[in-house]
Amino acid sequence: MARRYKMYLGGNWVDRLAQEAFAVTRELPSYKREQTCRAIAAGIEKNADKFAAALSRELGKSLKDSRAEVGRAIGVFKVAAEEAKRLGGEIMDLDWNPGSEERIGLVRRFPRGVIAGISPFNFPLNLVAHKVGPAIASGNTIVLKPASATPIVALMLAEIIDRTDHPKGAVSILPGSSKESSPLLEDPRVKLITFTGSSDVGWWIKAHSGQKEVVLELGGNAGVAVADGADLEYATTRLLYGAFASAGQSCISVQRVYVHENVYDKFLRMFKQKVEGLKVGDPLDPTTDIGTMISQEAVNNSLETIKEAVAAGAKILTGGTAEGALMRPTVLADVKAAMDVCSKEAFAPLAVVQKYRDFRKVVAEINNSDYGLQAGIFTNRMKDVFYAYKQIECGGVVINDIPTYRADHQPYGGVKSSGLKREGVRYAIEDMTELKILSINLKTT
Repeated sequence: MARRYKMYLGGNWVDRLAQEAFAVTRELPSYKREQTCRAIAAGIEKNADKFAAALSRELGKSLKDSRAEVGRAIGVFKVAAEEAKRLGGEIMDLDWNPGSEERIGLVRRFPRGVIAGISPFNFPLNLVAHKVGPAIASGNTIVLKPASATPIVALMLAEIIDRTDHPKGAVSILPGSSKESSPLLEDPRVKLITFTGSSDVGWWIKAHSGQKEVVLELGGNAGVAVADGADLEYATTRLLYGAFASAGQSCISVQRVYVHENVYDKFLRMFKQKVEGLKVGDPLDPTTDIGTMISQEAVNNSLETIKEAVAAGAKILTGGTAEGALMRPTVLADVKAAMDVCSKEAFAPLAVVQKYRDFRKVVAEINNSDYGLQAGIFTNRMKDVFYAYKQIECGGVVINDIPTYRADHQPYGGVKSSGLKREGVRYAIEDMTELKILSINLKTT
C-alpha cells in the first residue's frame, strides 16, 4: 500500500512510479485490463455496505443516495471492463489520389501516459471511478487527487485496486489541498489533466496547464420545461429527485423549472406537497431522503442567496430554513432571471419555479445562462422535442425526465462555462488516448 501513495512532497508531485508503471501498463493485453476492472467492480460490490456507510459519514449524503452511488461506481468499472476490449481502430484506403496506389493505413489508439485526475466532493466514489476506470482500461497510469473534504472513500477504492494484479504505482490516490496539487499542472510527465469541479477552478487549470490536454466537467444550473400535456404526477416525482437528491449538491441538479401557464397552479400544489413530504435528517437513517450539506459555510451561503432573492421580490413556497448543516428543501417562485438563484449555480437543495406560455421562448430562457451542461423537457410533442434538441445550448437534452439523469456510458459534459470535452467511459478513453496511423506502401518495385 505504501508504494501506491509514495510521493515527493518537496515539489515533485508526480510519483516516478506512475511513469515507471506506464512502461508496463501500455503493454498490457486487453484481457488483463478487463480483468482488473472486473476485479475492482467485484471488490466494491463485496464491500458495498461499507462504501455506502463511509460515503454517508464523510459527506453527509443520505444512505439511499450513497447506496445508489456505490451501485453506479460498480457499473462504471464493469463498463470500463467492456471498453478495455474495444480500443480498436480502423483500416483505411489511402489511394484517393494519383501516386497513392496500393497504400493503406492502419489507425489505432495508444495510451498517453500519466493522467492527472482531480475529483470533487459531491460524488467521492463514482466520479473517482469515472477517472480511474477509463485510465486503467486504456493502459494509462493515473495520479488522482480526491477532494480534500472527502478523501476517505477514494482511499478505500485504492485498497480494492491494490488487491488486484494491476501493476503497483499505476494508480495513486493522493489526498491534499488544491495548492499542493498545483505542480501536477507543470510536470511534463503528466500528459492529460481531467478535472471535475467548480467552473472558476476548472478554467484556471486550463489557463495554467500549458500544452497539456485538459478535460473539464464543471458546474451548471440545469433548466427544465414542463409542457401542459406532460404527466404531472411523473414530472413532479422526478423533479423532486432531480432538485433535492444529494442535498442538491450536483452539477446537474434541477435548479430552474419552467411550467406552462395552463398547468402551473396544479404543478405547484403537487410539487410543494411532495417537497414537504421529504424527510431531512440523519444521513445514516435508511428512511432519510436528504442528509447534510458539505459544510455550515455552504448552508450559510445558500441561505444568504435565498434572502437576497426574497428581498428582490421572490417568494418562498416552502423551505428556506436550516438546522446546522441540514437545509430544508426550498422552492422559490416569482423569481427574475438576473437573481443569483437563477443565474448562478446553487449547489444546494434549492429550485425555482417559473411560468411560461411559449415553448420557443422558454428554450431561449433555458439558454439564458452562463452554463450549458444538461437540460430536461417534459413533453409529448415531437416537434418540440427536436426543437429543444437542436436549440438548447448544452451537452445533453433529456426528454420526459430530469437533466440529473446520466447513464455512465453516455457522453457527458457541457458547453459554455460548463466545461470542455466529454466524460463517460468510452469518451474519456478517447481523450486519454492518441490516434496514430501506420501508413503502408504495398507497391513493390
